[in-house]
Amino acid sequence: MKKLILKMYENDVIRYIFWGGCTTLVNLVSFYLMRIAGLPLMAANIISIILAILFAYVVNSRFVFHDSCETLKDHIQPFVKFISARLVTMVIEVGGVWLLAVVMGFHDMVAKFCTQFLVLVLNYIFSKFLIFTTGKKTGGSK
Repeated sequence: MKKLILKMYENDVIRYIFWGGCTTLVNLVSFYLMRIAGLPLMAANIISIILAILFAYVVNSRFVFHDSCETLKDHIQPFVKFISARLVTMVIEVGGVWLLAVVMGFHDMVAKFCTQFLVLVLNYIFSKFLIFTTGKKTGGSK
């Protein structure tokens, strides 16, 4: 069983799903806790997304795509690309939560959860093909 798990973990899609799930938990749990604490919907949503973005950069760079940034300076370009891409999906997520919760009347946690699927797919595409490319071979093979 251990060999099977280790073999599956070699696949970056599997690693992304695992760490993406952890990132989603950071997002949902922080959102939930802030809503319980009384923060307004949009403030809790934006703060929870920012926390998830910071967490996601670290785990995606290190554990999912094994980016070969060795110094802080090496991280600047991929971090800027990562933040830029995540800002795009953040707009989609904030707009989606607003649309589902405020306009359509879904419970805010249901709205938050529903937007995660689209955001997860888009973030993988951005990360795999635009952001974490350091140290990968060019010319068709990776």
